[in-house]
Amino acid sequence: MKKVTAIFDIGKTNKKFFLFDVDYQEVYREYTSFDTILDEDGHATEDLKTLQNWLKNVFDRILKSEKYNITAINFSTYGASLVHLDEHGEVVAPLYNYTKPLDTKITEAFFEKYGPEEHIALATGSSNDGMLNSGMQLYWLKHTKPELFKKIRYSLHLPQYISYIFTGIPISEYTSIGCHTALWDFSKKDYHQWVYKEKLHKILPPIVSTETSINMNYNGKRIKIGVGIHDSSAALLPYVRSVKKKFILVSTGTWSIALNPFTDTLLSKEDLDKNCIYYMRINGKPVKSARLFLGNEYTLQVKELSEFFNVDGAYHKTVKFNSDTYFEIIKDFAPLFKWKGFITTEMPSETKIPYDNFEHAYHHLMIELVLLQVESIKVAAGNEPIEKLYIDGGFSDNDVYIKLLSHYLRNMELRTTDSSLGSALGAAIAISDSKLNSKFLKKNYSLKKHVPFIIK
Repeated sequence: MKKVTAIFDIGKTNKKFFLFDVDYQEVYREYTSFDTILDEDGHATEDLKTLQNWLKNVFDRILKSEKYNITAINFSTYGASLVHLDEHGEVVAPLYNYTKPLDTKITEAFFEKYGPEEHIALATGSSNDGMLNSGMQLYWLKHTKPELFKKIRYSLHLPQYISYIFTGIPISEYTSIGCHTALWDFSKKDYHQWVYKEKLHKILPPIVSTETSINMNYNGKRIKIGVGIHDSSAALLPYVRSVKKKFILVSTGTWSIALNPFTDTLLSKEDLDKNCIYYMRINGKPVKSARLFLGNEYTLQVKELSEFFNVDGAYHKTVKFNSDTYFEIIKDFAPLFKWKGFITTEMPSETKIPYDNFEHAYHHLMIELVLLQVESIKVAAGNEPIEKLYIDGGFSDNDVYIKLLSHYLRNMELRTTDSSLGSALGAAIAISDSKLNSKFLKKNYSLKKHVPFIIK
């Protein structure tokens, strides 16, 4: 029987289950997704009952397998989500979705009591994002649904709730507390004062290290059960463990998030203005993160360009970088695109396309987007001299994006990685005792090095 580590990787859309062997090679996977249900206010939310049944069924089935010997299990999930349990360990409230609108009266009352807003943001590394700050979910519950709030014995972050399903032990851990929750004071390395004043610390279970595991007898087998980890922090872990020099990881998708795990300073007002927040490493250290709504913007702009030039919606995927086109555009460069998802000082009041072909317009769009990305990376780096840059996610195979980025950041070594397993692998590494060597990314993540194009 093959020794394996089991991982549940719970995204908002896809729920995934993986088995990894001792060399972190994937040997088994299965995916599912569920319909959402509605909370009492009619807002879509996670169906916890169905999720719990699926977790148990999958795990119990694989445990009986003659093929695999599961020695450990861990969990990585999305953040900003809490599950509330009563004194009998029963779920007493929906998992309120972080996209649920929060009445501004609640946030105003909060900042009047504990603000100013900027002070809270600087201390907690969390901008004011409504329900995306899970601390605000607790404040909202306490002040708008007091009867429900009274029933709560423990509020668990989602990764720790998934662990609780298997262990029955309520705990908290750093990466979930530290992901834009507005709960943690990074300078004190403790919950923020407001958490104690609201007596919320009484329903937040004891904090343990992310690397903690509980050796348990589960269905007659000795298994090491992890405490769970927030998915962004999990995705960062293989890099932190295997790369010796300082680096920035840009995780690209709908959001493009530049992560700098080597920051020693607290956020400044300037950082906040540039959409910087903190995530947390598994040891409680801050990760400075600059967010850009880049993938979303790309999708919207490319759709319009495709319609304008009457080309197929997927045509943009075939466009390769052309240096002649680049030098032509850059001669008299001026911003052309009015952004849809954010505002920049340079952008025109409307988009006007002076080109007669899609490739030129697309190159121009990419230059503008990459310049925003470069800014975002520089914000995450701060004053740190960082030489290594890793790109993973959707843009890692966009030739124009990668060539432009390596051109504009010539002082950094740019590498792309390809791992749809990012957070799942991170969760497996978090509970293992093995050391990763420098070849890990090359072996497990198809690491590619990129050289800047030659300037004429």
